[in-house]
Amino acid sequence: MNIVHISAECYPAAKVGGLADVVGSLPKYLNRIGQSAEVVMPAYRTNWIKSRETRTIYRGRAPYGNRSFEFTVLQIDKELLGFPLYLIDIPGKLDREGIYIDPWSGQPYWDEMDRFFSFQVAYLEWLREKEKKPDVIHCHDHHTALVPFMITRCFRYDDLKSIPTIVTIHNGEYQGRYNLQNYTRLPAFPIEHLGLLDWNGELNALAAGIKCAWKVTTVSKSYMEELLESCHGLEQLLQMEKEKTTGLINGIDTEIWDPAEDPHLAKNYTLRSRKSGKRANKKLLSEEFGLDNSRPLFSFIGRLVREKGADLLVRLIEQAMEKKLKLSILVLGTGDPGFHTDLKRLRGEHVGFFDARLEYNETLAHNIYAGSDFLLMPSRVEPCGLNQMYAMRYGTVPVVRKTGGLADTVADIRKKNGYGILFEAYSVKDALESVERAVQFYHREKQFDENRKRIMKLDFSWEKASEKYVKMYRALK
Repeated sequence: MNIVHISAECYPAAKVGGLADVVGSLPKYLNRIGQSAEVVMPAYRTNWIKSRETRTIYRGRAPYGNRSFEFTVLQIDKELLGFPLYLIDIPGKLDREGIYIDPWSGQPYWDEMDRFFSFQVAYLEWLREKEKKPDVIHCHDHHTALVPFMITRCFRYDDLKSIPTIVTIHNGEYQGRYNLQNYTRLPAFPIEHLGLLDWNGELNALAAGIKCAWKVTTVSKSYMEELLESCHGLEQLLQMEKEKTTGLINGIDTEIWDPAEDPHLAKNYTLRSRKSGKRANKKLLSEEFGLDNSRPLFSFIGRLVREKGADLLVRLIEQAMEKKLKLSILVLGTGDPGFHTDLKRLRGEHVGFFDARLEYNETLAHNIYAGSDFLLMPSRVEPCGLNQMYAMRYGTVPVVRKTGGLADTVADIRKKNGYGILFEAYSVKDALESVERAVQFYHREKQFDENRKRIMKLDFSWEKASEKYVKMYRALK
């Protein structure tokens, strides 16, 4: 089967969050099991894209409201990523360093709607001209969720309407909501179909995708169950479309995330050498950040926003320090300036016990996974979560809130065959209790090491996950 993934992000070309990791891995593993998968994304001016050789394979002009625009399709060869990557270049719209945020001002781009509407229209214009059509178009999040509507309703794309489409919701909070009158920017369609774009009086791109796609997926079973109950206003629509919804847990790229071969690590290690390897990486981390190597090291890696539990994290650190728990805590990430201020204050107040690096640093992230004893994920919402899988691959025990994909991938050590630590309520009390349990577990050295061995052997690979996607694709034909 030929599967096209269309997305606003794809690692390593352009990454903001887990969406990029999924789109940068799933196609590669689909190709390895005999499918033909490719990715289409905007031609941003990220450092990675600027440093790669591309070749132009198509030039065209696309309609947009009462005007039109020129676009170019560039290709990066399959050998580099394990799948063909196609970049749609629209001068003045997509050719920017930032993906969603202007790096100079720190603010979202004012013309988000035009950027992603035109990206989707350009893709369909190119697809019209291609002799070989895909068997499935897999759309990711609201940035590409208008594709199912346009190929089934817009006159220009009548020849494409039989192509099955899938919309995957990576984060239901972001839906692409705009003034309904902006429907005139899309290619012409029968006005009686305007209601497919409308949700609560707005043009809602994600809602349109849910209505028009053949299949709607999320990145974990539990997250789909949560969205059916609460999806920022779309829960009723999802309940109406429930028969075509499903949750499929993501995988991780075990070639990139491999402690034995990871080029980022100060000290590589295998399952057999886990003790010495973890010890060496922890020692180096502790020295770099001035932490006591003898205490259990808890780390947080991710965006410092409420969705990821940054507010709970700050209060958890304060309470742990106030109770004088014998542990160290390290934070890596960027996000809300208010949380940056809080963490800088705590860094000054608790030297030797807590530190934070408020930046995006891929190399440091890998070393933190390798050198930490526990990974904190106090998420308010976590559709799938990849960090807990990365952590376990590196022998680091996840301490997570029981929500979304975290609930599907981490089993509590108090249960039979459990291997992680979970807490249910979004509260400092429950989070602190889980950290105290983790400290006690750390000091049961033999049991702790056996658990480390076990989590390193767990299979969260895309080899396993991609088979489920193929089964879904085949069911659409």
